[in-house]
Amino acid sequence: MGAAHEGSVGVLLGDGTEPGPVYFDVGSGSYVPSSTEWHVYDGRFGRPRAAVLRGRCSCGWRGMAEYPLDWTALPMDKPLYEADVDLSGPISDYGAHLSVIRDAAVQLPADLTALLTEVVGRLGGLAAEEPLVALKALADLRYVIAQTGQDAAGELAAQDVPIGEVATALGTSEAAARTYLNSYLHP
Repeated sequence: MGAAHEGSVGVLLGDGTEPGPVYFDVGSGSYVPSSTEWHVYDGRFGRPRAAVLRGRCSCGWRGMAEYPLDWTALPMDKPLYEADVDLSGPISDYGAHLSVIRDAAVQLPADLTALLTEVVGRLGGLAAEEPLVALKALADLRYVIAQTGQDAAGELAAQDVPIGEVATALGTSEAAARTYLNSYLHP
């Protein structure tokens, strides 16, 4: 699914808002590190304190289920990642989100899936045993991919297939689908 569907555990504050990143003061300099990892919202050092956890995806999806944090049972003086916090709910919700995305995507024929699986296995073995052969095979595949990709993307453009339909079929975002198509149409 790539960067279009990278999942994580998200948080909401007590007022129901999703906080922005937490910035860490590491002294002088132009680079100020930040994080949106769930465990940085522990209320320490002036940081916001998470009230609930939920599933989150880089595509913008947010899980509807909320998993409250019981601050009476959590340590106030230690990092939140050291606490025994159950993340299974948000992680499971994200998994369900991915299942919906995969189910909506175009399904490859079984024989093509088997062939691709075999190619991946063979290339992995060759990379370790005969790296020059693996690189030659990859160079040949790159050529085939470029040609076939250009043909397929050109056909989609000629048929004026909406970008939303392409994104759903590929299991990605519209922006990622547009970039993918353009990489073949304008190499």
